Amino acid sequence: MFLLLSLCMCGLLLQGDAQDRAALWRGNDRSGRCQYTFTVPSPVEASCPQTGGPEVEGLKARLSLLEVLVSRLTGGDTGGPQGAGAAARPGLQEALDRATGERNLLRGEKERLEQELQGLQRRMEEMRRETERLRSRPCPPQTPMVPPSPPLQDSGLTRPAGGSNPMSHLMTRPNRQGDSSSLRDSAWEYGHLGFQELKAEVTEVPAPRGSEDNTGCGELVSVAEPVTHRKADNIAGKYGVWMQDPEAVSPYGPEMVWRIDTIGSDVRQLFGYDDMEQLSKGFPSKVLMLPELVESTGATLYRGSLYYQRRRSRSLIRFDLASESTAARRDLPHAGFHGQFPYSWGGYTDIDLSVDEQGLWAVYSTSKAKGAIVISQLDPHSLDVKRSWETNIRKNSVANTFIICGKLYTVASYTAPDTFINYVYDTKTSQGKPMAVPFRNKYRYNSMIDYNLAQRKLFAWDNFHMVSYDLRLGRQQAN
Repeated sequence: MFLLLSLCMCGLLLQGDAQDRAALWRGNDRSGRCQYTFTVPSPVEASCPQTGGPEVEGLKARLSLLEVLVSRLTGGDTGGPQGAGAAARPGLQEALDRATGERNLLRGEKERLEQELQGLQRRMEEMRRETERLRSRPCPPQTPMVPPSPPLQDSGLTRPAGGSNPMSHLMTRPNRQGDSSSLRDSAWEYGHLGFQELKAEVTEVPAPRGSEDNTGCGELVSVAEPVTHRKADNIAGKYGVWMQDPEAVSPYGPEMVWRIDTIGSDVRQLFGYDDMEQLSKGFPSKVLMLPELVESTGATLYRGSLYYQRRRSRSLIRFDLASESTAARRDLPHAGFHGQFPYSWGGYTDIDLSVDEQGLWAVYSTSKAKGAIVISQLDPHSLDVKRSWETNIRKNSVANTFIICGKLYTVASYTAPDTFINYVYDTKTSQGKPMAVPFRNKYRYNSMIDYNLAQRKLFAWDNFHMVSYDLRLGRQQAN
């Protein structure tokens, strides 16, 4: 049909000129199909006009340029733009990697700052709640200044103004173990300052025999003013511990005084002085290098051995002074360490060792106790725990503790110049109660307070200064 249509068209074209001839070609096209082609001369045009023109020539030139670029991109001509791009690719990749790393660092810094901000916001909220709580707390009544009443004839003593005991408000404080109010060094808890100025005519009456017993184990009655023995020579001695062995063993006598400066990353020197006078002069007669680093100010001496906590661990070390070697090592079970449960002043004071009339003690806390003070009596030879008491005293709410005759005493503040020993816990009865025995921080940063059984005094390290306190004990209660 295609052939007939083509022949008809040719017939129409040839009607105007009989002399024109039509030519027919047959052949396969590029796809292999048979194709018929007719050629018919133009009846009116002698020649065809020029095809193309400037537009076609410009298109051909652009097409040629495009073919060259495609050839370079695919054929590997490295001298052209593609080669320059390949050479610049490593530098661009390095810059991209550097930018990615900086972006990741900035993201990490942003997250850290956001966490710190959240922590600060939480602390601000806690402080706001505490402020509101304190504002809503009623102020204590002020004691009026009233002239004293006439002396009582039957006793020879004058009754305080108002007919009541001026210390009655102390005695009526809640006698509850772990009462948080008893563990704060707040002056208002002990009444207005005016009560200290009340005057009364007092006739001295001899105290009954046995009301105080400095050789026994009664409750603590008073602590004297501190006596300064020496000031540390350098910054390493801002905090420290000094002590005597109540049961000294040869070759060292009972007058020997030992000292450790606890500031620094390599605390292992133990200085020995022949007596208190040599300590005051700063002339050590012995310097021992301990095998393990010392953590904080909780070391003590007993029966010829130094007991201390190894740095960054709950391990206890018994160092034999005579052989200058480690005699025992034991982990204190579940004890917090390196800042988990310290005293309120910090200093990694998680484990505090001490000695009294009943032996070797450890004061610490555990996760199970949730920060409350745990008291354990230790075997001085093996360091095994013999018995433990869990109290309701928050360890980080007290500045320090010491043990006398099996009774744990807490100190309210480490910086206030005039503070109080404000709580006592008796391991014999497993009971505690608040108290108010005045205590002085002369140099306003007390980092160590321990009972010295050898002299029956308190030894303390107060802001570079080694000081001691005389103390008085009351009469021991009969069983």
